[in-house]
Amino acid sequence: MIQKETLQFLKEIQVNNNRPWFEENKHRYLAAKENLEVFTEVVKAALMQDDIIEKTKLYRIYRDVRFSKNKSPYKSHLGGFFRRAGAERRGGYYFSIQPANETFIGGGFYSPSKEDLFRIRKEFEADGNTIREIINDPIFVATYGELLGNGVKTAPKGFDKEHPNIDLIRKKQFYALRKFSDQEVLAKDFVDQTIDSYRTIRPFFDYMSDVLTTNLNGESII
Repeated sequence: MIQKETLQFLKEIQVNNNRPWFEENKHRYLAAKENLEVFTEVVKAALMQDDIIEKTKLYRIYRDVRFSKNKSPYKSHLGGFFRRAGAERRGGYYFSIQPANETFIGGGFYSPSKEDLFRIRKEFEADGNTIREIINDPIFVATYGELLGNGVKTAPKGFDKEHPNIDLIRKKQFYALRKFSDQEVLAKDFVDQTIDSYRTIRPFFDYMSDVLTTNLNGESII
């Protein structure tokens, strides 16, 4: 599904990250982009069997260099996401195709709003058993390892630093990633591995959706 030429183009743009080279090889970029568009349509069709995807998007290869010290005009990876439909479905599926064994897929809550973050923390303060059952499930662990995300050093304001769930409460982000080698990306079953991995993260999404669409009494807020 992911073609060798796609990875090769991304390898070469890492060392030829300039406009003259890109313009000369733009046909290769367009072919790689088309390859990823086909990939996203196949994955979306599979996800729609048991989820509802509102939108798919491929990120632009062009970098915004206005406020960056790195003035390279192009990204050396191709990524995108699948957005779940409706206010009742939270979380999103993400992927990034990058050579040198840096490809990854996953998803979660990378920049929750202040209100969502507080609601998640209050849920973990009240009960950490459900989320731990999900992220400690053997299939989740085998696929993603652990729940990732930056956090505060001690405890957020208003929370007890000695709370038994402080490891979860401290987090500001909640996501999971699975990395793939170049060989795995080019394998025939990469698209199936992607779909299976996304389905593995669904219980996490569904749980967080329940949390973020209810108050602490379990009453709907949407």
